[in-house]
Amino acid sequence: MSAVWPGQPYPLGATWDGQGVNFALFSEHAEKVELCLFDPQGRRETERIPLREQTDRVWHCYLPDARPGLLYGYRVHGPYAPEKGQRFNPNKLVLDPYAKAIAGALRWSDAHFGYRIKNRQHDLSFDPRDSASGMPKCQVIDPAFTWGGDRPPCTPCHETVIYEVHVKGFTVRHPDVPPQLRGTYAGLATAPAVGYLKRLGVTAVELMPVHAFVDDRHLVQRGLRNYWGYNSIGFFAPDRRYSATGHVNEFKTMVKTLHSAGIEVILDVVYNHTAEGNHLGPTLCFRGIDNTAYYRLGADNPRYYKDYTGCGNTLNMMHPRVLQLIMDSLRYWVLEMHVDGFRFDLASALARELHEVDRLGAFFDIIHQDPVLSQVKLIAEPWDLGEGGYQVGNFPVGWTEWNGKYRDAVRAYWKGEGGLIGDLAYRLTGSSDLYSHNGRRPYASINFVTAHDGFTLHDLVSYNEKHNQANLEDNRDGESHNQSWNCGAEGPTDDPAVLALRERQKRNLLATLFLSQGVPMLVAGDEMGRTQQGNNNAYCQDSPISWVDWELQPQQRELLAFVQDLIRLRKAHPLLRRRNFFQGRDIAGNGIKDITWLNPDGREMSGEEWSQSFARCLGIYLAGDALDELDRQGQAISDDDFLLLINAHHEEIPFLLPAYRRKIRWGLMLDTGRKPARATEGGYRTGQHYPLQGRSLAVLTQPRKERK
Repeated sequence: MSAVWPGQPYPLGATWDGQGVNFALFSEHAEKVELCLFDPQGRRETERIPLREQTDRVWHCYLPDARPGLLYGYRVHGPYAPEKGQRFNPNKLVLDPYAKAIAGALRWSDAHFGYRIKNRQHDLSFDPRDSASGMPKCQVIDPAFTWGGDRPPCTPCHETVIYEVHVKGFTVRHPDVPPQLRGTYAGLATAPAVGYLKRLGVTAVELMPVHAFVDDRHLVQRGLRNYWGYNSIGFFAPDRRYSATGHVNEFKTMVKTLHSAGIEVILDVVYNHTAEGNHLGPTLCFRGIDNTAYYRLGADNPRYYKDYTGCGNTLNMMHPRVLQLIMDSLRYWVLEMHVDGFRFDLASALARELHEVDRLGAFFDIIHQDPVLSQVKLIAEPWDLGEGGYQVGNFPVGWTEWNGKYRDAVRAYWKGEGGLIGDLAYRLTGSSDLYSHNGRRPYASINFVTAHDGFTLHDLVSYNEKHNQANLEDNRDGESHNQSWNCGAEGPTDDPAVLALRERQKRNLLATLFLSQGVPMLVAGDEMGRTQQGNNNAYCQDSPISWVDWELQPQQRELLAFVQDLIRLRKAHPLLRRRNFFQGRDIAGNGIKDITWLNPDGREMSGEEWSQSFARCLGIYLAGDALDELDRQGQAISDDDFLLLINAHHEEIPFLLPAYRRKIRWGLMLDTGRKPARATEGGYRTGQHYPLQGRSLAVLTQPRKERK
């Protein structure tokens, strides 16, 4: 590069303007910053350019001869004083926090660490070894892309069905996806993948982390990888391991293709911590640029990090430049990459202004007033590992939450625990006890029975204990309290009674999920009985343990068809996806409540019955003309009447069908205790006992045209 111009402090990162590239890097305490350029293979450092311009603690320059594709990194000079929280080391090449693309893999060596341990007290001496040869490199991109008529689907929250999916794991074994595209963004955009999503009926894919991340050194040394990706190092760059072409535009093409199919794209994002770990971690990016600005450090001993995440560090959300980094990242993914929302990993950590979780923290205030981000889907994982971190129900208006209480209640109920029908009733109806106090709606609850973290649905009904030996941690990792039940045999079995019960339990859990008020979230593969062989912490298993297997057995095809039926049923009936909470009163003026809770005698539940420890059976009558909602044309919405009967007891319970209207005849929609689960016979009259089998769920309905 021959010419170096002063450039501008904004925007941060490397920005191609059609004529040259502007570079800008924030560092509050740096004494000198060097921009390092590399050959096209990233092997040889060709030039170091001192950034002589500094504006508002942003170091910047402009290279008029630079072009997209250029590989670069930074060396940042400053004091090395770990006891004061300062860890500058210019021998360590560091990534640009605003890099839009990151090329190459991290090749671990001791040179990536900014220190050497001098003694058993972990005093850290300055390490002079150069890390550049083993570092990935930042890459300048040309952001141009032809979006054409791309429009976000803007699916209303109450109509949303989320599918949590791993980009690689979804297509890497798909026989109809071209081999060269399997496991990539392009693979997810192929006709076989998109067609499957449409036939399944989901409205949004929630992609597990795609921000550039690294494989932990200890995993690499054991021949494993960080498969899940909750180890971010670049908040603007899509991870290249999922790219068939190596170009950022491949991700954009995937989004555009999914949008054309009416499917939204939600990103699982990790802004609570980075891949640099604790005080003994490597220097890859933020630590070497300005450790005291980017991370939460101990007030009394800033050598150490405050760790609310269990991953060694916590980003410093109290620093305005860190807030800016996250907000700029979020806006970039919406405005430039066209994604439709975010699921925030360990979101409580983002709300810790000091030590306590503050739900009105600056981060939430900023998002609430942002004209771009306030309009996309915002999903919180409402806990972290710090004191007071479990914040289910406490996030602000505009946010939805992974409802861990829903998961726990539904699992425990179908496992057969007694005394849970009161809690279950709240979960089935959108968890008003958690979300109604501050004006939120049922769709604030993201309902799930399983997620990437924990057992798959199949394993939930097949194992009592975790079996994580493949992780090479002596089965010590992963949650030990899973509310799982193996139905009588641990793991694989040939016992037909056990196998039949497991299939029924899967149908029970899935039917509960899709018939509950709120937003259902399904984990990719659960609809076809995917197993992880009892591994409930497969974060490091980039292997068939984690990948979706598309070679389906007959019972797996039956389960898939059952889920497709459930989603169609949900979409067809607004009563199953209400925008407002039930009131428990007469809405339509006909003497019938919008919701009525029934005991097996067909009578309304009494107060005493809710607290009975032996109670495991419950009926729910939903009045279709008591929705109290309008459609988009302002017309009152009406639906069929529904009767849900659920029985977690092991024996059959005859359930008396109630009579709330004259000459009513109930038609059977589905029964998880029957095969096929969708019934085909005639209806049942009021006053008749319905034979509700043990451990089963039945749905009966009265069409609008027939009720009187």
